[in-house]
Order: sequence, then C-alpha cells, then structure tokens
Amino acid sequence: MSIMENEKEIGTAEATAKAAETTEAAATEADADIAEENEISLCGVPKKDVIDDIFRLRRDLMHSDRTTPGERLRAAADLERMMSDTAAGGGSSPRFELPARVVGKAFSDINRRIVPNVSYAFAGGRGSGKSSFVAMKILELMLGDPLLHACVVRRYASTLRDSVFAQLEWAAGELGVYDAFVFNKSPLEITLRATGQTVYFRGCDDAAKLKSIKPPFGYIGILWKEELDQLSGPEEERSLAQSILRGGPKAYDFSTYNPPRSRKSWVNAPAADRVVHKSTYLDMPPEWLGQKFLDDAEHLKKTCPAVYEHEYLGVPNGDGGQVFERLDVRTISDEEAAAAADRARCGVDFGWFPDSYAFVRAAYFPDREEIMILDELYGQKLSNEATGAYILSHGFADRRVVCDSAEPKSIAEYRAMGIPAVPSAKGPGSVAHGFRWLAARKIIVDPRRTPATCRELVGCEYARDRDGAPVGFPTTDDHAIAALRYAFEGDMRGSRSAARGSL
Repeated sequence: MSIMENEKEIGTAEATAKAAETTEAAATEADADIAEENEISLCGVPKKDVIDDIFRLRRDLMHSDRTTPGERLRAAADLERMMSDTAAGGGSSPRFELPARVVGKAFSDINRRIVPNVSYAFAGGRGSGKSSFVAMKILELMLGDPLLHACVVRRYASTLRDSVFAQLEWAAGELGVYDAFVFNKSPLEITLRATGQTVYFRGCDDAAKLKSIKPPFGYIGILWKEELDQLSGPEEERSLAQSILRGGPKAYDFSTYNPPRSRKSWVNAPAADRVVHKSTYLDMPPEWLGQKFLDDAEHLKKTCPAVYEHEYLGVPNGDGGQVFERLDVRTISDEEAAAAADRARCGVDFGWFPDSYAFVRAAYFPDREEIMILDELYGQKLSNEATGAYILSHGFADRRVVCDSAEPKSIAEYRAMGIPAVPSAKGPGSVAHGFRWLAARKIIVDPRRTPATCRELVGCEYARDRDGAPVGFPTTDDHAIAALRYAFEGDMRGSRSAARGSL
C-alpha cells in the first residue's frame, strides 16, 4: 500500500469514528431530553411514553442509512438492553396476558401450560378455534417479551394474506391492541410499533426466503405452521424449525391443522416429541360461530355423516383407501363463486341410462393448487337439447366445454347450438393420470351447490382385490369426476389456453 493510500484510509477511519461519536452523542442527548421533558430520570423507572420514544429513537438509528454498521450494532445492543430491563420489571405496564373471555374452555388449560422449547400441535375440525387461539397467543408472547419475533408459514405463499395474516389482524382487534401494531401488506409483515418486533410471513414454496429472515435485533422465537398436513412430511417440518427457530433462548413451535381423513397420514401418527391438543366446534360458544355455521354443520351431519365427522369433528375416519384425501367440504357463497368465474373450466361426461350425464364447471387456482367446484348438471335420460339449453341459459358457453370424445355426435349437436364443445384427448394412461392430478390438489366442494359431485368425490375409493388391497382407480360412479378430468385436460398438459375456446 502506498503512503498516499495509507493516509487516505486513516483519514476515512477518523471521519467514520468522529461521525459515530457525533451520532452516539446525539442519541444520548435525545434520550436525556425525552426524560427531562417527562420530568423523570433515566436512572429511575421510566413512564411508558418515555420508553416508547427511546425505543423509536434507537430503532431509527438501527435502520438509518446515515449511520455506520458499528453505530447500528450499538443501537441494537442498547435497544435489547433497554427492552430486557423493561421485560424484567423496569416498565410501568403489567405483563400482557390473554383475557379469559377470548380463550374459551377448550384452550384454558393448554394456555396455562405453554412453555418455551416445547412443540405444540393444535388439531381440530372446522370452527374448532385452533387458529384463533394460536394467533392471539403469538401476540401475547410478543407483547410479553420485547426480543421475540415470529414467523408464520404455509405451504403456498399466495395463501398467507387471506388466512393467517387476516387471522392475526383479527386477533389484534379482538384483544384491543390493534393500534399497537402496523399491518403492512407489501411486504407482508406485522410490526409492533413501540419496539419494532415483527411477524414475518413465508411460503414453503420459496425456500430461499425462508432462510433469509434476519431481524435487526432479538431473534425469531415463534414459529406457526398453519395447515401442517400440507407439508410433505416430518422431514420438511423439522427443516422448517431448524431454519427459523435459532439464535435465542426461547422457541415456541406451534402447528395447526385439520386431521386428514386417512388414519395413515403422517400428521395423524402418534408423536412423542410434541403436545397434541384437540378441539371441535362443539367446544366453542355458539355465538362465536353464528347460526349459519351451525346450520351448515347440522345439514352435513344429516346428509353425509362420515364427512361431518371428519370435517367438523376432526376425526380421521378413513382407512387410506380414499382417492381424494384433500377435500374441503364447505359452503361456497355466491360472491365467492362469482369471484372465481374467470378461472372456470367446463367438462361433460355424456350419459343416458343407467349411466348418468354430468356437466361440471370448476375454477382452478394454480398458484395454490386448489380447485373450487362451482356448478353442476347431473342426471339420467337428459337430452342434448335440454343439457345444451342449460349451458347456454346459464352463460357457461363463454369458454370451451371439453366433452367425452366417445360421443362425437353429441359434441356436434352442442357445436350446432353455439356451444364451443371440443373432444377430450384420451390416450393410454389418461384416466389414471387424471385421477392422480386431481387427487394431488385441494378440492373445495359445496354439498348443497353441487351435491352429486360432492357425493362422488367423498365416496371415491380405490378398487380392491379379494384381499382388500388397493389395485387401481374406480371405474363406476365417477361421471362427475370424469367431467372434471376432461375440464382440466389443458391444465394437466400445462396449456395456457385451458379455459378459453371458440367454435
């Protein structure tokens, strides 16, 4: 290094050191001014507004582009020290705890027993309160320990905003602490105003973003895995915990899920490394659920007892023979169906008697691999004129209708009526491929809106040999399922023109 280069580097270092001293002095002076303004010494017990102001000052220093890395590190250390003192009793506010009115009898005992460095799995059917409880518990833990950050994960990042983010936003309002947080939707984060503690949201479909989370102070000590059953298995679950819960003395590991129908699913297997808590909607106060929820549950209980037992009571009542284990049997509102209309696909399985005719219209959400069944026409001895009139009168001829290729005459009659009907592309292995493609996706179906399709999907089981072992996909009572296979042919091939078509 030359003498000139050496002198230049020394001068830069001196300037940096002087800037650091100036910034640190300004921070100390500002701290003192805040304390004096509130007529209280920094050596005493500061009031809450003093704490908040000092927290903001230190946090601003940590994030300022005008400060050096060394200054930001010192500010972070100061912030951690002050927050630790506050958590130890230096602050004037008592420790925040969940009020009994929001916990409910199903969670009152487990709420008292939650401790760090233990994994907790909350299993239950629809309306069982598990996600609501975990969301409120996360906020309680963050408000009680100013060094704790949280990370919430789901299988697909695209599902985070309308599920767990909304759940935490609701929880903050329910607990009366909504104004204490900032709810940022881009990037998706929730931040505690006074301390800068953050709830991060990540999808398992982007592994790089999972590993890149690093809060500016403290550590991520809370992990919530929503819909645990959608993970590939215990290996992926362990990898998530190891990637996210690190760097601090406390680790709160929460999972929530609706038990899959199959008893053989990995999440239904006994686990010695976690505490499993189970609840149902029957444990919740009726006013929390609403009359419509209760009516829907009672209707399903009467019409499909096995589905009710699984969906609402969380009972894994299948033996592993079900083809479609990711069914979500629930009410689909008219507004929800209308919003999904642009994603619709249509399929037809022609039939007369004893085989049934089936027209099915369903929407596809590829970013989260979900199918929503929107409409159906199902029956026997229905003429092409009658079924075609149904399609036209409901406005379903605005996109192509993929039909059973074994009926070219019926397809021609549809086209003559103005329906953009096209034949399905059958081939060796196409039936098995279609079953596997559908089974790999979550299918949302409403037993009132599309009862026949719901019945087929729920009752669809693998064909078995004389010893009861599964040997293949069913070949009977699958007319609506066949229509679904035809409707999604383009998506199975990766075609971008899966829905739209013309004569």
